[in-house]
Amino acid sequence: MIELLSYTLSSYQLGLLVAVAVLIGMAKTGVQGAGMIAVPVLVLIFGARESTGVLLPLLIFADFFGVYYFHQHANWHHLKRLLPPSLVGVVLGTAVGHSVSSTVFTQIIVATIILSVSIMIWREVSKNVTVPTSPWFAVAFGVVGGFTTMVGNLAGPVMALYLLAMRLPKNEFIGTAAWFFLIINLMKVPFHIWVWETINLNSVLLDLSMLPAIAIGAFLGVRIVMLIPEKFYRWFVIIIVALAALPLVA
Repeated sequence: MIELLSYTLSSYQLGLLVAVAVLIGMAKTGVQGAGMIAVPVLVLIFGARESTGVLLPLLIFADFFGVYYFHQHANWHHLKRLLPPSLVGVVLGTAVGHSVSSTVFTQIIVATIILSVSIMIWREVSKNVTVPTSPWFAVAFGVVGGFTTMVGNLAGPVMALYLLAMRLPKNEFIGTAAWFFLIINLMKVPFHIWVWETINLNSVLLDLSMLPAIAIGAFLGVRIVMLIPEKFYRWFVIIIVALAALPLVA
């Protein structure tokens, strides 16, 4: 076992944590979906509620890399439509997460993973689907995205579906998503510190130790997104996330 700050981790768990940090860095620079694998893995290492506090600073650090690479491509029209209802969803998710037991919290995360994977599969198999583009569509997706990102850091597929429906070009898609998640993740920090009490000095220091792995992932993500066949990778992520979530269901 390895003593790291206030955490006792096996070498296997530490290796998984490093791998998670790399995947999060890749996800934030364009390799969509890679970060979803982090959720069930960290739940198995730290527990359901506690894992959200470990994961959030990792996501924020990676968000800065994503914004650095793609900040000039953001579409602020869509961000202004999404962010206010997303904050409502964050508050709802905070209230639900604070009032339920650890077992129920795990079940909520599992349900969110299943919903997210289902959305990803639906995106892959659906052809010529007409998606509404009214302001209420943005409000609905904002609330759902805020709720899912608060309870499980799993809003990626929800936001991807909205941004794809808006027919954004690849770089604009990545830049808008990067800014959205940086802002919404920063909004979540006070709730994690003072309501859920899942972020503390030790968890932040643990995440800071993962910065080199996040940087490597961000560097790889920029290059992989230009090389890997997008359809193959999306199905790979769907399968891996589904398999990683199986131990949580058992």
